[in-house]
Parts: sequence; structure tokens; C-alpha cells
Amino acid sequence: MVKRLSVWILSLFFLMGNVQDSFGYKILYAEQFYKLFHQHLYQYPERIAENIGYLQSALKADFANPLYALAKIPDKPHWERYRYLFKMHVNLKIIEQILLWGSKYQKMVAYFYNAPWWRQNLESLDRAESLFRSALPYWEEAKSWSKKAIALSSLHLEEIQAWEDENHRIESGDLNYEALIQEHLKRVERVRKTFKEMDASTY
Repeated sequence: MVKRLSVWILSLFFLMGNVQDSFGYKILYAEQFYKLFHQHLYQYPERIAENIGYLQSALKADFANPLYALAKIPDKPHWERYRYLFKMHVNLKIIEQILLWGSKYQKMVAYFYNAPWWRQNLESLDRAESLFRSALPYWEEAKSWSKKAIALSSLHLEEIQAWEDENHRIESGDLNYEALIQEHLKRVERVRKTFKEMDASTY
């Protein structure tokens, strides 16, 4: 599923052109890629894919010098916590974007008047399921980095307080994307079952 998601994103990137050329300067560091991530007023699939591409690149890239970090880094232990929180946070943002993308294909209810298009609706549900499942590995990654970050929770980074809050919410169980994803998958299956039981020739 993750491989399929990467293929979709790469295809869209080739259509949009080279990122480096578009911005006229070299994008080398994780923080630079992260800053390219942005919320759009209209969340079209290609824009969501673009954001996921930036975030995936942020996970793969080296960090900038601590002088250019997104928080004030006074020493090596704070630098270590910063990097753990960054990785955790970026994985969470990827999950959010994937779920948003999946919601474009999700059908909340199979209405009787949708019966003539039951096949297209099933294809849409398959796409939604594929996207939802592709988010699960990112949740595992987020939990792994969160566990490392919480071990250094005595170190505070004021500029990224929101990331620290996410860290505590994961460790307390208040933030659980796996449970949310499973709910999405259950809904997909319920709606799929209803569509499969429809007889399109009746309408």
C-alpha cells in the first residue's frame, strides 16, 4: 500500500515538474522541505500528494545545522529531542494528509439512489481503503519516535510546544491514529457490503 502511494505521489511530481527548479534554489535539509508543506484552501488530491511528497522528503533529508532549527537548541540533549519530535510530527502530518486524501473517495452511506453507479462507488471505496491502509506504517513510525522523545520530556523546546503536546498525547493514548484508521476501514467495509448487495438494474 505504501509503495502504491509512493508511485501516485511520484507520478504527480513528474507532472508538476522538478521541485528544485520550481523554487530556484537547492532544497537540501529536512526543515526546508517541511516549510514547503502548507494547507490549501481547496484540498485537491494533487495538492495533498504534493504536501505528502514534501513531508516524505523531510523525513529522508539531513537536518540543518542546529542554528537553523525550528526551535532554539541550547545543547546536544535538546538537539536530540528536537530531532525525535520532528520525525514524530512529520509522520503525523503525513497521516493527516493521507486521511484527508482518503476522505475524498470515502462514501459515508450507500444511498439507494446511488445504485446505478454501484461499480464506480466500489472502485472509489477501494481507493479510500488503499489510502487508509497506507497510513498505518506512518503511525508505527510516529509512535517509535514519540517513545524516544518522551524519554527526554524534561527538556522543553518552547517554539515547538505543539509537537511536545502531540508527544504527550500519543504516550497517554489520547492521540491514537490506529484506532481512527480502523474506524475508517470498518466504515468502508460496511458501505461496500451495502453497495455489493444492490441490484443496479432495479433503478
